[in-house]
Amino acid sequence: MTKDASKDSKDKDVFGRDRRRKHHHWLVSVYYADGEKFGRVYTDKDKATRFAERQRRSPVVKTARVTQVS
Repeated sequence: MTKDASKDSKDKDVFGRDRRRKHHHWLVSVYYADGEKFGRVYTDKDKATRFAERQRRSPVVKTARVTQVS
């Protein structure tokens, strides 16, 4: 295996191979109808998903999305 081949496989799954962190971080981005934006970071995906679902029920929220940041 060459040096370049190992680098390519590392780039595919960056978050899964990073051993510096003990847990992943999930960013919940909430976009409001008036153009405002709010973000909150969770270490538990289930809590992040529940927060996003709760925010989506509000009539002033346009979108709420969960993304993995590390």
